[in-house]
Amino acid sequence: MSDLLERLRGRGWRLTAQRRVIAEVLDGDHVHYTADEVHDKAVSRLPEISRATVYNTLGELVSIGEVLEVATDGRAKRYDPNAHRPHQHLVCSRCGAIRDVHPRGNPVADLPAEERFGFVVQDAEVTYRGLCPNCASA
Repeated sequence: MSDLLERLRGRGWRLTAQRRVIAEVLDGDHVHYTADEVHDKAVSRLPEISRATVYNTLGELVSIGEVLEVATDGRAKRYDPNAHRPHQHLVCSRCGAIRDVHPRGNPVADLPAEERFGFVVQDAEVTYRGLCPNCASA
């Protein structure tokens, strides 16, 4: 059983067949599927699942904090089930591949006081960009 499924069960979230399949599709490290990719993978497991159900379920998972919505460079939003482990993203500038990374240090603490402009900084999102091995060798 996936970490996401365990978290949803722990919350008492009603796991219909459709919701379960979506959670199973989102299982794994470095999962960052678009809603359409989630739908395509879910259909292979549950042919009758609708695109609307996938979109609505992803929206619910984001709103309850169990899935992160990741938007990069005007590309389609992607959904990351790694919502409870602090991490940043490494994004390929060419193909859009995304990987979770865990840099050392604290980006909030690393922001100098004179660069905070009076803000009380609570969180930071850092995105590293470059070329993935496939794009770099092409």
